[in-house]
Order: sequence, then C-alpha cells, then structure tokens
Amino acid sequence: MAEYGYAGKILKVDLSDGKIKKQPSADYTDKFLGGQGIGARLFWEMVPPQAKAFDPENCFIAANGPLTGFPGFAGFRWKICGKAPRGDRETFSYANLSERWGAWLKYAGYDALAVQGKADKPVYIFIDNDSVEIRDASHLWGQSTFDTMDNLKAEHGKKVSVLTIGPAAEHMISYANVLAEDGASGSGGLGSVMGSKNLKAVVVAASDKRPAAADPERVRKLVERLRAGRQEHGMPSPWAIPGVTKEHVCYGCGIGCGRQMYTAEKDRRYKSFCQATGIYTGSVMRYYGKFDAAQLLAIRLCDGYGLDSAVMQGQIEWLNACYQAGLISEKSTGLPLSRMGTAEFIETLTRKIAFREGFGDILARGTIEAAATVGAKAQEMLPRFVATRSSETKDYDPRMLITTALLYATEPRRPIQQLHEVSLLMMMWLGYASGGPMPAFSSETFRNAASKYWGDALAADFSTYDGKALAAKKIQDLTYLKESLVVCDLIWQTGMVFRQGVREGEPRLESQILSAITGKETDDTELYKTGERIFNLQRAILLRQGWPGRKGDVLLDYFHTVPLQKGEIFFNPDGLMPGKDGEKISRLGAVVDRKEFERMKTEYYEHRGWDAASGLPKKAKLEELQLHDIAADLKGRGLLK
Repeated sequence: MAEYGYAGKILKVDLSDGKIKKQPSADYTDKFLGGQGIGARLFWEMVPPQAKAFDPENCFIAANGPLTGFPGFAGFRWKICGKAPRGDRETFSYANLSERWGAWLKYAGYDALAVQGKADKPVYIFIDNDSVEIRDASHLWGQSTFDTMDNLKAEHGKKVSVLTIGPAAEHMISYANVLAEDGASGSGGLGSVMGSKNLKAVVVAASDKRPAAADPERVRKLVERLRAGRQEHGMPSPWAIPGVTKEHVCYGCGIGCGRQMYTAEKDRRYKSFCQATGIYTGSVMRYYGKFDAAQLLAIRLCDGYGLDSAVMQGQIEWLNACYQAGLISEKSTGLPLSRMGTAEFIETLTRKIAFREGFGDILARGTIEAAATVGAKAQEMLPRFVATRSSETKDYDPRMLITTALLYATEPRRPIQQLHEVSLLMMMWLGYASGGPMPAFSSETFRNAASKYWGDALAADFSTYDGKALAAKKIQDLTYLKESLVVCDLIWQTGMVFRQGVREGEPRLESQILSAITGKETDDTELYKTGERIFNLQRAILLRQGWPGRKGDVLLDYFHTVPLQKGEIFFNPDGLMPGKDGEKISRLGAVVDRKEFERMKTEYYEHRGWDAASGLPKKAKLEELQLHDIAADLKGRGLLK
C-alpha cells in the first residue's frame, strides 16, 4: 500500500533501449517529500556529472508532491528538472507548472517520471495506469504545442492530459519551454532536453485513483480555514483585459489568484497571466498607443513554439533599443523592426528563433550571446533588459531589494519563487508608504514579519546590508520546502501566510497540512530542515557539475557598476523602500557594493554551515542533514570541507 499522500511508485523510462522500470517512492519521500526534492535526488542518482545537456545520459524528470490530489490548498502543482543548456554554463535547472498533468501522473500511480536516453526517431510516452508505452511521434514532429495537444487528444480522447514541446525545443533552443493544458508552461531551458531525446510528448490517461489522507477530517477543516482566512483585496486582476479575458482557477487549486484565460483561434483557451502578459506590451503601446490583439498573440506564439517569455520580453526590448541606436537594421536581421508592436513583427521574430532561421539563430542562443555578436554598444544596453546569466528579464533588482543579490547569485536560473518572498512584502509595505490599497501593512508590521520569518528585523531595513544573509538562507529553505510539497507560489508567499494570522506558537499551515495528509506529525523546525536538505542537495549537484563555489556565486557585473535609475523598476519607479526604523528611503542611484556583497556572502555561508572561503559544504552540515552519501561523493572529488 502506498504511503498516505503518495501514489507509491516512480516511473523510469529509457528511450535508448525502451526499458521501463518502476520503483517504490517511499525510499525518497521521508527525506525529500516530492517535487523538487525527489526530482533533485533522482537526478543526483541517475545523471553522471560529466553528462552534457543533450547527452542521452541526461534526465528529464517530472515530479508531483504530497499535496497533489487534495483540492483547496493550491497544491496541484508539479516540478520538472534536468541539466539545461542555459547561460554561460550548462547546469541543473528546474521549473514549476500548474494544471492537471501532474495530478494525472499521480492518479496513474506515479509520484515522479524520469526519462533518460534518446529515441532513434520522434516518440511520445503514453501512460495508462500500469500500462506504459513508447509510441511513434513522427507525425507530430514540427507541430506547435497546441496542435500536438489537439491531435493527441483526438487520438486518445479528451480526458487525457498532455505535456509537450514545440519547434523551439525540437531545434534545441537554449530557452525552449514545455507546455501542458491551459498554458501551463515550464521554463528553465528544459524543453530542449526533451527535444534532444526526440521526446515530443508525455500523455497520461485519466484514472479514478486518488491518494488517501491519513486524517481526512483534519484536511477538510484546514481547507475551510485557508478559504476563510484568505483576505479578498477586491482589486481587479492585473492580467485581466476587459471584454476579452475571464478569470480562471487552475485545476485543483480551490482558491484562485486572478489568472485569466480567453478564447481565440480554433476556439482554444489561451492564458493571460503574470509576466507573460507583458512580453509584448511595451512594443504594442509604443506602436499603437493602446491595447492591440498583438499583445495576446505574442503569448500564444511563445507558448505555441515553446519559447520562454521571460527571455523573450527582455530580448524584444533589447532589439528595439539596438534598432533605435542604429546598431541593427531590417536588412541585417530580416526582421520588420520598424513595425515592432504589430502582429507581423512578433510572428516573424518567433518563427525565425524557433526554426533558427537567419538572425533568429543568433537570438536563439540568448540575449547576452546575441549582444556579443552585434558588438560592444549592444552589450552596453544589456543592463536595461536582463538580470541573469540566462538572459532572463529584469524585475526584482538587487540594487533595490538587497536580499535578492544572494538569491540571484546562488541559483542556476531566475529563482522567481524566492524573489517573490521579498518583493510581495515590499509591495504590501509600498501600499502603506504611498497611501495605496494596503495601508495596514506599516513599517512596524514589515519589521515584525521580517523578525518572524527572516530571523531579524534588520532584514526589513534596506539602508543596510545587515540581516540579509540570514534572510536569504531562510527564504531559500522555505521555498525549497514549498517547491517540494508542491504549492502555488502566488498563494503561499510569506506575505500571504502572514495575513492568514497563524497564532503565536502554532505551526505554519504548511506543517499542519502535511501532517494531516501523511499522518506524520511535522513541526516547523523539521519542515525548514527538509527545505535546507533539498537546497544542499542542489548545491552538491551544481558543484559536481563544475559550479566553482564562491567564485561562481556572482551577479551580472552591471549590478555593481550601474546605478539604479528612476523608472527602471516598473512596479516601484522611485525605488522606495523601508530604511532604518522604517523610514521611507529611495534606492535610486544605488549599486550593489562589491565589498558589502562579499561580506554578505561570507555571512551567508556561515549561516549555511559551509566553508566561507570556498563556498563548499562542510561534512558536518551534510551529515546533520542526513546526506551522508552526498558528503562521501563530494569528498572524493575534493568538493567538501
């Protein structure tokens, strides 16, 4: 019998030899929960350190969590991971997705799927409970993600759930996405990993199986409490377009966040949500001066081809800047740059990138790499548009939100869930400071929240670098826990939990929910320890792949040299932040001071129990976290202190 909260099995598929294996997931769940935890552990065990992103030995892993299957907690999410070809080095990467594919995998009997090897021709995996088949997908190769889903549903019935890739992943674009129903997209470059394996899709048939909870009545009461405690702000969704979009609650969520959907070509449903909504907005507004359908077309094209909107947004704005400066032309690029903002431009751009046509092949490598090709002046423009070595767009700037400097520096990709932990509290405070919609979240409240969740009220003082190292460590441990449960970032940010009003001395709601589902009483100390264990496991993976410890924990250089300008941060143009004793200050003109950044890193490593000089883990810390085999492996490679 499976453990409470789990399906009980892990499915492994080798596309090279067609072998299919199943193993108990109980060997992983106690230490690593699910989602990112199980995914990282499987990757550690299965992928040789020397394997490259497109080698057959690399794994594409998908994993759900113990909350999947229990509506009302915004916990029907799932993770994918593997080694991706992004940025200045190939490295372990991950993504978080919504909607029903992850739940369908669990209902079929699997807590995780790990795909290794490479098929001789395009294939898809078909999972129907205990039956698992590798089927020919030659007829699907070259199709968009949307067409692939439609065709597979026509073949297998509308009740199947499909995870697939588009042409961008087939051509192994470094920032290619995967896509599931209702626009659930997974970034981090992992679409290209599927493409390199000739894996077009994974189809899971509907099943009546459901995971069991140890205490169903307690689960029901916690759902009621979560719904009752959620404070409706009464504000319109920031992603809504009047007369076009309608609110959409993700499968199994039970809460909702303002996510929007709309119906367009072929009567399909498409998303309008979060960062993706703004991918083309600036260009459209410059060209038309108002909303135009090309804004939503851009999202559809990126999802259809399988392109990461977090890279595309900055790349489009960079292209515009280069064109205005005379660094590129319509002739040199083959792009209708004078019509940027129109449907014609975005259709041409996305097609050229996805199929690596002409200048699109240069852009397919990422904006930073493209700028190096165009020249020095084009590189000088990058600070306005990209925040990471993977060319991901700017938003939660460390020159303003100092804590995020450590989050960016120690992660292989844009760690959006961690960045939100800092930014949401800041936005709630900004409502108070500007007389906006959240006047109750005062500077004193911010300091109290920082003291409770980040370890020190100093973490809410953005006039100093003090207190930020411990805050970053706590944020990461908590986030890795949540990414292994797996819960929705928009609902389970610290700011939202803080507003739920958990009583003093009472465990966090995450602890209570996990205990009710699994029957294993868990307190916050153990919960944070689990997140810390999973983060240390990821650190070990990165080190074993060649991440140079402290020397690799860096920011893009411009954060240290180019002062923050007015209007550079779209949601806080004046750079307002709480300072000493909660006074209102502005971070405009600030840079991340190099000496202070290095001091923060030293404090961070000390809080982590790592060696401060090298940024390598210490044996005692890994053994404390029950990672004895990880410690032994790193020791043999000279990567342990």
